[in-house]
Amino acid sequence: MTRQRQLVAAITAWFTACARPLPWRLARRGRRDPYRSLVSELMLQQTQVSRVLERFEPFMERFPTIDALAAADEADVLAAWSGLGYYRRARMLHALAKLIRDEHGSTVPTQVASLMTLPGVGRYTAGAISSIVFGQPEPLVDGNVMRVLQRLDARTGPPDEKWAWEQAAALVPLAGEPGVFNEGLMELGALICTPTSPRCAQCPVARWCRARSQGVQDRIPEPKTRAGRRPIFAAAVVAVDSKSRVLMEQRPGRGLWAGLWQCPTVERDDRHAGPEEVRALVRARMVEQAGAFTFMTTHREVRFAVYRASGARAGAGHVWIHLGELGELGIGNAQRRVIESAGVTTPGAVSS
Repeated sequence: MTRQRQLVAAITAWFTACARPLPWRLARRGRRDPYRSLVSELMLQQTQVSRVLERFEPFMERFPTIDALAAADEADVLAAWSGLGYYRRARMLHALAKLIRDEHGSTVPTQVASLMTLPGVGRYTAGAISSIVFGQPEPLVDGNVMRVLQRLDARTGPPDEKWAWEQAAALVPLAGEPGVFNEGLMELGALICTPTSPRCAQCPVARWCRARSQGVQDRIPEPKTRAGRRPIFAAAVVAVDSKSRVLMEQRPGRGLWAGLWQCPTVERDDRHAGPEEVRALVRARMVEQAGAFTFMTTHREVRFAVYRASGARAGAGHVWIHLGELGELGIGNAQRRVIESAGVTTPGAVSS
């Protein structure tokens, strides 16, 4: 048996025995549910499994079918997505459901080429659905897979996506169950062949790993040089009235946190707005600073100064929303922290 076939067999056997019982992996009538799989794949993009586990089943209960999601209002979809971040994915998923309903008869396509025409579905997600759900011999590559493949071959340098896709494409046709092998490869990178301190003693393919045999597994792959995050200085004001309503505004439809709700905020690139500007924003009798924190996104470092207002009045674009209804709005973790920094508890708060 060739080294490649040994690798495929060992990873497949390991995953079959050790796979985590994640809810989107449940098979029904002998096959994964394509819709549940699509939802999970979009949720898992740039979000930890632990966070997705908190939101997946509530989302599926709210939108149990493609048709239910397609018929929903975008605001309801964003609210159900709350806590997962990267809200553009929620909009993509909503658009994807509409397209599948309108152009595919509410049936998820099986082939990579068709899947890649869907909003938010790239080569990786298409390969995952095609192979894991429909058993097609399609490769997939994410950060975990890339790291495993580079270490197996002792390939130095930063992550090489083109090379990794070529390697994955050569391996997957050797698998009797392409989806099982692909998930095993991802799971191996997530749990065993981790970025730091890989657990080589528990690795099912350690005997064939060239990086381990050379003692260089901790140095492969070399980290990419990251561009610095752009700072944003956000002065946010939390105003709660005697009826337990909080003053909110909706962000623009494009840009950072597009379309989500927030406390009235002044954003600048160079410095925070002062107390008087914040007070004037909500026409308050008085404001006092209640806290400060920094919230990191992929490309930005948002530095919040949080104010608490007394005697505020709604201005243009502001609405009073009862605290008990915040859970029905699309508000992100940053805004939950803003509100809680002012000493106000938000229903269903999710830690950042």
